[in-house]
Amino acid sequence: MSDDTDVVWISSSHVLQRFDRPLLQYISQSMNVDQWEYLHDKDEGSSIDEAVDLIYEFLGQYSHPIHLAGHGAGGAWFTAAGIALTFARRYPQKVRSLVLLAVASQPANTWHVHYYLQRKLFTMSREQVLASCVRHIFGEQPHNTTKMLMAVLCGDLEESPLLHSLFKLIELPKGGVFMPLMVCGSKNDIIVNSSALKGFKPEDHLWECPKGYHFFHYFYPQKVCEQMLSFWQPYHLQSMLTSQLVFQNLTN
Repeated sequence: MSDDTDVVWISSSHVLQRFDRPLLQYISQSMNVDQWEYLHDKDEGSSIDEAVDLIYEFLGQYSHPIHLAGHGAGGAWFTAAGIALTFARRYPQKVRSLVLLAVASQPANTWHVHYYLQRKLFTMSREQVLASCVRHIFGEQPHNTTKMLMAVLCGDLEESPLLHSLFKLIELPKGGVFMPLMVCGSKNDIIVNSSALKGFKPEDHLWECPKGYHFFHYFYPQKVCEQMLSFWQPYHLQSMLTSQLVFQNLTN
């Protein structure tokens, strides 16, 4: 880890991390990126406070505010985006800006809600619901790819710390942040559709990928990266100019 880090990407699901990698590879060509992952043992309790405390300890090693980013694929507040949002509200001095991907103005609206609603409303087996989720989250896929993605989603259900269950779906308080915020979605995302993206502040930056479903950043990493870099550019340039001025003052 370097103090030159510009962006910290937050992950709350080890299983779903694979869908973040193409985007992170593109971002790392232009900015210095670190990754932080929330890990917990299945036998241990977990809470959003614990996650926020852990990331506070991690970010405490930086001497400057960081751009935080994450995708809303985990369970309720335990999405990467939910953790980043909560941290930004509690410690605004640590966060230069916030970028949230596939997160609704109601933060608890995750793919798990979609899964559990189908389990409750329809007489379908677990496998049938998972296959339906794959179609809704990734679009139509070949049979072998669908089976592989079903296993991935099943792994996320089993390993991620969830507040949702078959018996109770959680709703969480809405609200924004004071620092610059960018919210990215996809026009054909069934989990977080265009109407679900509404509800943030008018000054927040909203961008929708033309397609790509819930993991649009996996299918179109370059396009998403370009939008994020454009959002970060003014703050990145300001940071570079400040560093140059500090260096000049020290050397004069």
